[in-house]
Amino acid sequence: MQSKVNTCVCGALWVMSCVLTLISAQDTHMARALRLMSETPLIDGHNDLPWQLRKQFNNQLNKVDLNTLPTTHTNIPKIKEGRLGAQFWSAYVPCDTQYKDAVRQTLEQIDVVHRMCQKYPETFMFATSSQDIMEAFQQNKTASLIGVEGGHSLDSSLGTLRTMYHLGVRYLTLTHSCNTPWADNWRVDTGSEPSEHNGLSSFGKQLIVEMNRLGMLIDLAHVTVRVMNQVLDMSAAPVIFSHSSAYSVCPHKRNVPDEILRRVSEKQGIVMVNFYNDYVTCSQTANLSNVADHFDHIKKVAGANIIGFGGDYDGVTRVPEGLEDVSKVPALVAELLRRGWTDDEVKSALGNNLLRVLREVEKVRDSLNGAVPDDVPIPYDEVKNSCRTSHGYPDPGNAAAAQSLSLLALLLSVALHSLITPTAL
Repeated sequence: MQSKVNTCVCGALWVMSCVLTLISAQDTHMARALRLMSETPLIDGHNDLPWQLRKQFNNQLNKVDLNTLPTTHTNIPKIKEGRLGAQFWSAYVPCDTQYKDAVRQTLEQIDVVHRMCQKYPETFMFATSSQDIMEAFQQNKTASLIGVEGGHSLDSSLGTLRTMYHLGVRYLTLTHSCNTPWADNWRVDTGSEPSEHNGLSSFGKQLIVEMNRLGMLIDLAHVTVRVMNQVLDMSAAPVIFSHSSAYSVCPHKRNVPDEILRRVSEKQGIVMVNFYNDYVTCSQTANLSNVADHFDHIKKVAGANIIGFGGDYDGVTRVPEGLEDVSKVPALVAELLRRGWTDDEVKSALGNNLLRVLREVEKVRDSLNGAVPDDVPIPYDEVKNSCRTSHGYPDPGNAAAAQSLSLLALLLSVALHSLITPTAL
C-alpha cells in the first residue's frame, strides 16, 4: 500500500513539475513579447471602432466614454493592455450608400476619428506619416491613421480622393463587397456576382496612378485576384492587404493566394493577417493557434518581411478564442515566439514591415512631386444614374449636334477642295 502511495505522490509531483515548467515557458515567451512590443510599435491595419460609434451612437461621441465602453472589442483600457502602438481606423460605410450619400457618410467617419483624437489626446495622436507613428510611440500614445474601406466612398471622383488625402486618409481599400464603376470586388471570384470591368476599368487604372502620386497606400483587401495582379503590375509603390489572411490555410476568396503572396514579396508590400473566424478556419470557430498558422504559412511562402497584423476588430461578429479583443494581441506575439520566430521576425511583423512600406510609398510620392494632379473625369456613361447630375460634362444633345456640324463642315471642305483643284489631264 505504501508503495502505491509513494508512486501516486511521485506521479503528482511529476505532473505539477511539468505544469510549472510549461507556465514558466509561457511566462518567458510573454515577457519577451512585451519587451519586443516596447521596442517596436504594434501597427494594426484595420479596426472598425468608428463604425461601431456610428451604429451604436450615430457618431455622437459626446455620449461615449471610451475609457469604459463595454460593447466593443476596442476601448482605451484594452488598447493599453494590448500595447497598440498605431492603428489604421477604418472610415467605412456600407455598399448600400453607393450612388447615394457615400461621400457624406465617409466624411462623417473621417470626422469622428479626428474628434476621437481630440477628445482623448492623452491616448491618441492623429498621424499621417511614418514619422508621426514613431513620434506617437515615443510619447506612449497610439498613432491614429485613417483608411477608407471601399472605393464606393469616392463616388468615382479623383477630386474626392485628393480631398480625403488632405483630411488625413492614408489608404483606400479599392472595393468593399460590391463592384464600383471602375473595379471588381472579391465576390466576383466566388461566382456570386458578375465581373463588370475584367478587373480595373481605364478610370480604375487612372486612380492607381493618382494614388501613387499622392502617396496613398493601395489596399487590395476585398478585390478580385485579377485586380490584385493588375495593381501589382502597374503600381510604382508597394501595396498592402490591410486585413486578409492566407488562402492556402483557409480557402476563402477574401484571403490571399500563394502566388499573390509571392508577388507582394517581390513588390515589398505587406499582408496584414485578419482575425475573423470565417477567414481563419473557414468556419464559425477558431482559436489563437489557428491565427498563428496563417502567420507561419505566409512566412514560409513569402518571408517574414511581408507580414503584419490586421485584426478587423469591431468589424466582425466572430473572433478567435484567445483573441477576444484588442487586449489579447500580446498572447499572439508570445505564440509566434513559442513557435520559433526570431526577435527580428517578430519586430518585422509588429510594425517594421508597415513602416518600411509607408516610407517607400512616401518616397514614390516625393519622386513624383512635379507631376500634375489627374483631372480627367470618369466618362459620364459609366456613372450615370438617377442620383447623379451631369454638370461639367458635355450635354448629349449638344454633343450630337456638334458632331453633325463637324461632319457637315468636313463634307463642305471636301466639296470646295474638289471645285478649286484642277482636274488632272
